[in-house]
Amino acid sequence: MSYENLAGRTAVVTGAASGIGEAVAVTLAAEGARVALLARRAERLDAVVEKIVADGGQALAVVADITDDASVEAAVARIHEAYGTVDLVVNNAGVMIPNPIEQAPVDEWQAMIDTNLTGVLRITGAFAGDLGEAAARGGSADLVNISSVAAHLTGFPGFAVYGATKAAVTHLSALLRGEFSPRGVRVTNVEPGVTQTEIASRLDAEGQEAIGGLVEAFGALSPYELADVVAYVASRPAQVNLRQVMVLPTRQV
Repeated sequence: MSYENLAGRTAVVTGAASGIGEAVAVTLAAEGARVALLARRAERLDAVVEKIVADGGQALAVVADITDDASVEAAVARIHEAYGTVDLVVNNAGVMIPNPIEQAPVDEWQAMIDTNLTGVLRITGAFAGDLGEAAARGGSADLVNISSVAAHLTGFPGFAVYGATKAAVTHLSALLRGEFSPRGVRVTNVEPGVTQTEIASRLDAEGQEAIGGLVEAFGALSPYELADVVAYVASRPAQVNLRQVMVLPTRQV
C-alpha cells in the first residue's frame, strides 16, 4: 500500500536494528521519508540502512543508547546536522524481561523502566521542539509510541513489570496530547498484540515457552503488519489524529 503523504518527511525510529523498528524504518523510507535509525547495534543498523539505500531510500544509522542522556544528545545533534528538523518520531525501543515478582530482580526492573518509559520520555523531550516547529510550518507532525496490549491485558504471569511500563507509555501518550495537540502535533499510541519479533529470542527458556504458547494459541502479527499501521496513522491528513490503535492477531482476545 502506498501512502503519498509520507514523502519528504523526516523520521526518527528507535529500536530500529530489528523487529518492528526495522520494519517501520524500511516502510517509511519506501514511502519517501528520510529516516534516522537509532539503536545500540552498529553492525545491524548499518545492514538495515544498506538495505534501505539499495532500494532507493534515504536512511541514516545513528548508534545511540536511549537510556543515556549524552548518547541521546549526540544522536540528536547528528540527526539535525544531516536532516534538519524532524517531523515524525516513532518510540519503538523496548525491553521485555519476565520474572516472578517475588524474585525481586531490581536490575531487570530498572532496565525495563529505563528503556520502556524513561527512554520514551528522553526521545520525546529531545524532539518536542522539532515537532512543534514542523506543525507551525503547516505540515504534519507525529509522535507515535509503540506500547503493548500488556498495558491492559492480564493473565500473563511474570510480565507484571513489563506490562506496568507499557501501561505507563499508554497513559503518557494520552496525557501528552494535552501538550502537543494544541500545537498541531499528533500523538498516537499503538498497542500490538502477539508479534513475531527478536525480543522473544532474548528470553530464557521459560519466557520463550510462554511466548511460544501465545503464538501457538493466537498466531502472531509480522513486524511489517505493525509498520503498515504506523505508516497509515502518520499519513492521515494533518487534522486527523488516530490517538489509540490496538492491533491484534485475529484469534487473540
